[in-house]
Order: sequence, then C-alpha cells, then structure tokens
Amino acid sequence: MSDRRVYLDHAATTPVLPAVIDVVAGTMATLGNPSSLHASGRSARKLVEEARESVAAGLGARPSEVVFTSGGTEADNLAVKGLYWARRAADPRRVRILASAVEHHAVLDSVDWLAAEQGAKVEWLPVDHRGRLDVEALRRVVRDDPESVALITVMWANNEVGTVQPIGEVVAAGHEFGIPVHSDAVQAVGALPVHFGDSGLDALTVSGHKVGAPVGVGALLLRREVDVVPVLHGGGQERDVRSGTLDAPGVAGLAEALRSTLADVPDRAAELATLRDRLVTGLRRVVPEAILNGDPANTLPGIAHFSFPGCEGDALLLLLDAASIDCSTGSACTAGVPEPSHVLLAMGAPHERARGSLRFSLGSTSTAGDVDALVAAIGPAVERALAAGIVNVSTGSTRGN
Repeated sequence: MSDRRVYLDHAATTPVLPAVIDVVAGTMATLGNPSSLHASGRSARKLVEEARESVAAGLGARPSEVVFTSGGTEADNLAVKGLYWARRAADPRRVRILASAVEHHAVLDSVDWLAAEQGAKVEWLPVDHRGRLDVEALRRVVRDDPESVALITVMWANNEVGTVQPIGEVVAAGHEFGIPVHSDAVQAVGALPVHFGDSGLDALTVSGHKVGAPVGVGALLLRREVDVVPVLHGGGQERDVRSGTLDAPGVAGLAEALRSTLADVPDRAAELATLRDRLVTGLRRVVPEAILNGDPANTLPGIAHFSFPGCEGDALLLLLDAASIDCSTGSACTAGVPEPSHVLLAMGAPHERARGSLRFSLGSTSTAGDVDALVAAIGPAVERALAAGIVNVSTGSTRGN
C-alpha cells in the first residue's frame, strides 16, 4: 500500500483552502453576535455583510439576494419547500412540482416529502442516455396546465455523471408562464461560469465545502421579488427567510473560498479537463470494456464516471481504497444493501450497470501523478472484482451483500 493517498473524490468534498483556514481562524477570534447592536455585534455584522457583498459579486447577484445557510442541503430544502408553500398559498391550484429525474437527494427527497406529506403532485422530467434533460418534454408538461405548476427545479450539473443541463432553456420554459425556477448549482460553481443575474433563475443553491470552504456553510441566491415560506422560524435573520444566528466565521470562509475559486474558472476548467481526458484515455486503455457515462460534449471538467460490466461498484471502491485511492460509487446504501444509482437508471442503464459504477472527480489538488496511479491500479482491481463476482455466482451467494 502506498504511503500517499490519491484523492479522486472532489465532487464529494474538497480540501479547505489554506487562505480560507486563515480567514476562518482569524474570524473565530472575533467576539460578537451579528444580530447584537453593541460594538462587538456590529463588528461581527460587518464581517457578514462584507462576505455577502463578496459572494454576490462573485456569482453575479445583488447582496440582498444572498441568503446564508448551513449548506447545500438546507438551501435546496428552503428553495423547494419554500417556493412550493408560497406558490400554493397564493393559489391553491399550484400543486405540481416539475423536477428532473437525476436531481441530488437534497432535492429529490424534499420533493418526495412534499408529495407524501403536503399534497404535491410530482412529475419527474426525463433525461436521455447521456443524462441530459428532455427540454421538449418539459415544455409539453408545462403547457399542459401552467396554472397548476408551483415550481420547476433542475440541477445545473449532475453530481454523479457530470452532465451539464440546458438551464437557459429551462428558465425560458418556466418564465413563459411566470413559473419560478430553482437550480442546484453545487457542482457547477467553481467548475463552470455561473452568473445568477444572467441565468434568469429565481433561486440557486451553493455549497461551501465543494469550493474549498468548511463543511457547514452555503447559500441560497434568491431574487428579492420571489416569495418563499421559511423552513426555520426564530429570530427573522436573512430577510426573515432563514432564522438563526449567523455563522460569521463560516460565511467569511465561504466568501474567501469563492474569491479564490472563481478568480480563474476558465484556466482551472481547462486544466481539469486535460487531467480528465488523461484519466479517460488511460483507463480505457487498461479496461477496454469500461463504459464512460454522461455527456462528453456537455460535462463538468473534473468528473469521469465509468461503469465496469460484471463488477460491483462497492467491491471496486474497496479494492481501490486498499490501494490508497479515494473515489466514490453513485449508488446509495440503505440498511447495508447497495442500491443502484437513480441517475443511471433514469438514463436507461440496466440495474447491473448502475450498480457497477465509479465516479472519479478531480479538483485543485489533483495531479497527473494521481491519474497515473489510478490507471495503474484500476486494471488489477477490476480483475479481482470480476473474479469475486464469478465466485459469488458459482456459490449462489448474492453479490453486493
């Protein structure tokens, strides 16, 4: 086993940037509740508002449109539930939610909860074999009965296979009938140019730990004219949309992370795309039967998602883990039983292929050496996983348990 671990799971979380650590540590030494009126409180409030202005400038929003949250999951919940409740309260006919079938679970499960507990009628929008939204299907569904649609939610870029969605067309389809549109842009921010104002979106989700900030901070960009019902109630902070004492060190860290990450998005994207191409070429050379998933023409620069026929993704992950390589499967695990990726199933992949997949995601610390280490390890790992599968089948045991 190598002494040095190779980290190829940046889509799950990124290393906290050194400059962010300095900012957070320095801010943590500053006493004061940002909601307090005394000098210490005003000092903390100044840090928060400076961070808000910085985040807004980096993402093409107005400062008043930045609502700080505890992360992407809270921001998604606030957007989906808050928009649904507000729209339904204004017109009880508005009970339909239109969402892509490949959403992150923070959106997926929020929508499912609204359907189960709040009377929402959910329509999952189909994607093609590349994971790209069928925009014509969206238009047909909207035009069928626009007055009954509460909101549309479509992620900017998929967290598993990396496919980038046609957000401009989604916004146009919704706004033709005055329907608000939300997008989970957690994977897109820092990897692609993201400008909230130009996008036309009504709400956009950002997560700090995907751009070099600490876990536990994020933001919902929310247009001032858009009403949402709060999920949290309390002191009325953040436009009375998200109550709770503001995390001044966290939001300062988020602002610093975005300043650093957004400063050179095109150059970083080009570097990551080069590394990804090296990974794809090398892996296909040693495992020719591997299937590259996603849309090569419209994909995040740092994600390469493969299916390995005949292999269990969990088995491959553990074999690579033993070789000091970190990556992830796209499958979920419930009560110890692996489930196939809902993203690949929505793309039309059979269950076996959906369970036999791995995501390799690159980031700011990734190197050509990391890619080469994976290429050297993946062939033997696949051979061992295939052998294990043959043994399991011959003995009648269930693969993946």
